[in-house]
Amino acid sequence: MTDFTSLYNHHEREVFAAVVEHAPRFPELNKSADLLVDVACVALNRLPPRYIRHEVDFSFYLTEPERLEIDAAIKEAVSYAFNFVQARMQLRASR
Repeated sequence: MTDFTSLYNHHEREVFAAVVEHAPRFPELNKSADLLVDVACVALNRLPPRYIRHEVDFSFYLTEPERLEIDAAIKEAVSYAFNFVQARMQLRASR
């Protein structure tokens, strides 16, 4: 049987790191780890998947402009996700 456990979406690690980095700016979302996981889910769903086995594979095949474009897309997706989850929380609280 073929082992697929080494396969993963490159954006996962980058998004998780960005969520942790930006979390202090959203203290109301920091109160629950589940909310930060929701932020990561929303962000990842806004990005096209980029499946790889090894980080070096991903880096080797990208040009510098492509890498910068992906970094910008991740930042935008994470920013959108924080605002989206925060807005949903406020909507629920007002009901």
